[in-house]
Amino acid sequence: VTFSVSNTFPEKGINVFLLNTRTGEIHLAGTVDYEDTRSYEIQIEATDKGTPPLSGHCKVVLEVLDVND
Repeated sequence: VTFSVSNTFPEKGINVFLLNTRTGEIHLAGTVDYEDTRSYEIQIEATDKGTPPLSGHCKVVLEVLDVND
């Protein structure tokens, strides 16, 4: 199974998070700020290597907490 990002909202989230295409793990690649963006939505697609290949989709919602105030 391989994983890919099909859409990110807001679009700048594509540079903030990294998706491991082999495991599907999401890692933080940049900084997040509650005052800038309060939440991110990432559309993930998982595709197998069958014939024909099958795929599934999910939405990951990440909420940023304002812990410094």
